[in-house]
Amino acid sequence: MKKILAALCALAFAALAQAQAFPAKPIRVVIAFPPGAAHDVLGRTLATEFARGFAPGSFAENKPGGGTVIAADIVAKSPADGHTILMVGFPFPLINSMFPDAKMDVTRDFLPVVNVMSAPNALLVKSDSPYRTMGELLAAAKKEPGKVTYASVGNGSSPHMGMELLKRSAGIDVLNVPYKGSAPALTAMLGGEIDTMFDNLPNAVPHVKGGRLRALAVTSEKRSRLLPDVPTMAEAGLPGYVMDVWFGVAVPAGTPPAVVAALNREINRIIAQPEVKARLEGLGLDIIGGSAESFGRTVNADVAKWSQVVREANIKPQ
Repeated sequence: MKKILAALCALAFAALAQAQAFPAKPIRVVIAFPPGAAHDVLGRTLATEFARGFAPGSFAENKPGGGTVIAADIVAKSPADGHTILMVGFPFPLINSMFPDAKMDVTRDFLPVVNVMSAPNALLVKSDSPYRTMGELLAAAKKEPGKVTYASVGNGSSPHMGMELLKRSAGIDVLNVPYKGSAPALTAMLGGEIDTMFDNLPNAVPHVKGGRLRALAVTSEKRSRLLPDVPTMAEAGLPGYVMDVWFGVAVPAGTPPAVVAALNREINRIIAQPEVKARLEGLGLDIIGGSAESFGRTVNADVAKWSQVVREANIKPQ
């Protein structure tokens, strides 16, 4: 019995010592997206702020590709000591269902740290479109299945998955026209090549406010402060349709709870700073913050929700 107690005490002291020593070196912030994306801005902001005193020498690395699997695999295989963190976003909860060959389970192989910020998508049409409301768009799609076209920006992207969810929620059939990114898809819409699309609100707002596009609805639970006159999907006629595109931080499974808590506290402190908050909100994003536990519930719910959509739509990686 004494040996067991001694062993438990030794483990407790070791965990305490590790937590007290954290961070013991620079923090590597792995970003699963290319430079310039919102995730990139957030990751580089965190690395810069970490380096100011919390973890001098912290740095950010872009590891895009593979539907974010490349970056996720790097972090999952890193030491579980809190010194390598992953910027996670919407594709993260799709890894289980869309990339089975990766042999990765995001709820098993990672621990959530904090949900930093989020933004809804907007359902868009060209400003001179005959569809002035979401109801009119859905009615046209039901009347002539497959005639209404929409732009997707890659399998598993939030615009693609948002439309797949809309198809199932509204019982419609619309034609997928794929594009390599949001910018060419928006160009196609402005040129009249396609009828509608979802896009992340920060991308859509300049075109909506400039009068080139019309937003029929936003996918958040509440109206966006950026487009307060645009209804939510529920207000537009689809109760229960909610899709928030979140931006958060995760670490490898096995990271000590005290280290996760230290990262959570520091990131919440960083995003509460007025200058940082203003910079991120200037991108059209809403600051979230909060506990690791609340972020974990969000991740788990989205894994279940989107895995079902992937299965039902038989969506495969491109």
